[in-house]
Parts: sequence; structure tokens; C-alpha cells
Amino acid sequence: MKKEIHPTYYPEAQVTCACGNTWTTGSTSKVIRTDVCSQCHPFFTGEQRIVDTEGQVDRFYKKLQAREDYVQELQSREAERVSPERSIDDLELSKRASDSLKSAGLSTVGDVLEKMELGENSILAIDGFGRKSLADLKKKLRQIGYEIPEAMEEIQV
Repeated sequence: MKKEIHPTYYPEAQVTCACGNTWTTGSTSKVIRTDVCSQCHPFFTGEQRIVDTEGQVDRFYKKLQAREDYVQELQSREAERVSPERSIDDLELSKRASDSLKSAGLSTVGDVLEKMELGENSILAIDGFGRKSLADLKKKLRQIGYEIPEAMEEIQV
């Protein structure tokens, strides 16, 4: 072995735990301080507690809470997106189609969906609202995420 490159070995190094327990051992450090030993570690004592010296548990709970907040925000956005209270103007239909629906007293998507449940003829009966407008309306509603009533799925000629 090369001389004078190895650290000094202390055969009587003093180890001190945060709980107050002390003992001697051999080490390259003269004094060793530790947070947990066999006298206070939950595994050896059977005590139910979390040993968190570096704040890892708190960081984990913060991340968990941030994730829950994010999921709730996504759910509220999705619920708002397919809300029946959404205005007809948000669908970005043609001016003529929007005006026709408004003149018939249908100002929200919920009103239009209720009318659609009665069938295709109930919507086509609106003055100024034709088949092309109906096709555009169905397309926009599906794109946003609304479910078209079954009565409207059947094409009537």
C-alpha cells in the first residue's frame, strides 16, 4: 500500500444519536452524529411513526395535493365545456342559423338539445333553418363533446 494516502482510522470513534443513545465504533471520523439508531428506529421499536428527516413526506403530500387540484380543475373545465347552459353563439354557427334558433326562443345548447329530442322535423320546422344548418349544428355539437339525442341520429327523408 502507498503510504500517507489513507485517512486516519479512529478505533474509539464516538457515535451519538438524536435520541441520546451513544456507543463507540471504529471509523475515519472521530465523532459521528446520526438521526436514527437501532434504539429509536420504528422497525426495531415497533412504534408506528414516519421518519422524515429531509421533508420527503411533506414534499410527497404537496405533489399529491397538486395532482388532486389539477384533476379537479380538468373535471370542472370538462363539465363547463359540455354545460347545457352554454350559449348558441359559442357554437360558431352561421349568422342565419344562429339568428333562426334565437328567433325560435332557443338561446342555449340545452334548449336546442331538448328540441332535438323531439326529432329532426321539430328543428327543421324553424323558419330559416335548413338541412345544411342542421348538419353543421350536429357536427359542432359532436366536436365539442355533446351527445346527440337518438331521435336526431335517424335520418328522415
